[in-house]
Amino acid sequence: MTVLFVCVHNAARSQMAETFLRELSAGGVLTMSAGSEGAGRIDPMAAQVMEEIGLPITGFPKKVTAEMIEGADKVITMGCGVDAESCPGNWFQTEDWGIDDPKGSGIDAYRFARDKIRERVESLLKMQE
Repeated sequence: MTVLFVCVHNAARSQMAETFLRELSAGGVLTMSAGSEGAGRIDPMAAQVMEEIGLPITGFPKKVTAEMIEGADKVITMGCGVDAESCPGNWFQTEDWGIDDPKGSGIDAYRFARDKIRERVESLLKMQE
């Protein structure tokens, strides 16, 4: 199975989700993340909260492509209003996790988002068993 996490900038929530899925599935699920706009760098606070739990973000922000969307079995948006209008290719959104953007809200908001994302990834993996 291939899962694509999509957000606007691909700098925080989608990167956390990609990291969790890759690590918690022990590589058993192919995972990618991208943004409808993309950003210049990973959000430093997102990187910090993932490092706190020993799971550093190793990716970099990418802009979503039609190939990414078409190659994914499941596309998950993070609750940031990304839709078919803002993405290329044959868009098929399978799920929206509705996780609030922690940007500008302080470190505790990033930790909260991180923990919610981990819960959602764990649930996704249980459904695949």
